Amino acid sequence: MQDAIAQVLTAIHQYDTIIIHRHLNPDPDAIGSQVGLATVLRHAFPDKNIYAVGPDAPTLAWIGPQQTIDQSIYQGALVIVIDTANTARIAGDEYTLGQQLIKIDHHPNREPFGDIQWVDPEASSCSEMVADLITYSDDLQLTKEAAACLYAGIIGDTGRFLYDLTTPRTHEVAADLLRTGIDAPAIGRREDEFSPKVAKLLGYALTHVAVSDHGAGSLIVSQDLIHELDLHNGQEQSAVGFIGKLNTIKDWAVFTERPDGKYRVELRSKTIPIQPLAIKHGGGGHPLASGAVADDLVEVNAIIGELDALNR
Repeated sequence: MQDAIAQVLTAIHQYDTIIIHRHLNPDPDAIGSQVGLATVLRHAFPDKNIYAVGPDAPTLAWIGPQQTIDQSIYQGALVIVIDTANTARIAGDEYTLGQQLIKIDHHPNREPFGDIQWVDPEASSCSEMVADLITYSDDLQLTKEAAACLYAGIIGDTGRFLYDLTTPRTHEVAADLLRTGIDAPAIGRREDEFSPKVAKLLGYALTHVAVSDHGAGSLIVSQDLIHELDLHNGQEQSAVGFIGKLNTIKDWAVFTERPDGKYRVELRSKTIPIQPLAIKHGGGGHPLASGAVADDLVEVNAIIGELDALNR
């Protein structure tokens, strides 16, 4: 693992232009680790050109901004893809245009890509990995601005330190971030807040989630509902973690209909691994939090049945 970190740091020193990509439909860890790393690098190397690129993510803009750059900037650049397990999920095809490519990720490395790969499935988040990178390096410094980004990423991916990948190291990193003087309660509140539109979605979710006799929960969020509630920029995903608060649910799936008629599948579990089910349907992720895509309602219903079977 230290060899991979050393290779990442060597590459960072070698390039004057560094472009950082993250995954589509970003979560707090995607933005937090991406912008946090960019912030640290800009502070350490003010003469380098550092970019955190991707489509705007309005609901997460409070963590940090996204940049749009011309393709010509990729010539001779180092590209870092962070928090993205497979190439299909990378936000922006331009990641292939650089001179060297680095993968930094904490998901199982089922699709290796890049000239350098630093993958640590035991890390709670990529934000935790960025903190480790800072600790390992003599040149990088943890600033308050970067710490706020990384803290947002860590509490997002650990569910406020509730999920199984939360380790003593995770808490040690969080303590280091707090020592910079960040307003941790304010960051936590921002991640907990939701709009009146999302409140209506959550109300719908609680009244429409189906729970089997074996504790498998399922919810379908249709395009009609998304349009009716005027949900945008990932707001339609807000119910994924919420329905897991029901004490009758052991594991659950949320199916969000896409404009093309396919369904984004989010699988979650409290104790039973659901990653194999996601892999079976062309997806992947973590043991207790995975995702996939279902082609139609036939596959949606098949996944619901297979999820229920895990609890028998």
